[in-house]
Amino acid sequence: MSFILASGSPRRISLLKQVGYDFQVIVSHTDENFPDMLPAEEVPVYIARKKAAVVAEQQHDNHLPVLAADTVVILGQEIIGKPVSEEQAVAMLKKLSGKMHRVMTGVVLMHDQKVMTCTEETKVWFKELKTDEILYYVEHFQPYDKAGAYAIQEWIGLTGIIRIEGDYYNVMGLPVHKVMDMLQSLGIFPLYAERSASGSST
Repeated sequence: MSFILASGSPRRISLLKQVGYDFQVIVSHTDENFPDMLPAEEVPVYIARKKAAVVAEQQHDNHLPVLAADTVVILGQEIIGKPVSEEQAVAMLKKLSGKMHRVMTGVVLMHDQKVMTCTEETKVWFKELKTDEILYYVEHFQPYDKAGAYAIQEWIGLTGIIRIEGDYYNVMGLPVHKVMDMLQSLGIFPLYAERSASGSST
């Protein structure tokens, strides 16, 4: 059995393909709004559930499981979202400079009437970033689709992050080990595992 990834994120698509999964991609065109009083730690699962529900509702006769995820950057109790301009991206990175923030990803897997969820948290520490470093990164990498205005695997991560505590791939947008557990609970395995199983049965 395959599944649907309700995300157009190149990072999530790449991570799942690297593991060896075969899946469809259907982008969930839904807003990422959430109630003002919702605790920051609950926001990623709330948004991921919205994404999964939209795609699941479109699958009339298709009963494939739907996987969705959302990643947020939290500084204190403030959610640092995705920048919409160069000025906003620079301001976000200046906020994160020299501090520890948390990256939280919420994952939702829907299949028929069953809904599974999980959350992963990684702590990230930036060094004191110089203004010219921030300007260089924003100008050359244009991180406007990224929570917190950065990607750990890009230049700013290589030069500016001095420590992380937790799952590296969660910061990229998907806690792969937890996603694998969720998919395997539905009998969905990477291609390598399927080949191993078929080889052992002959």
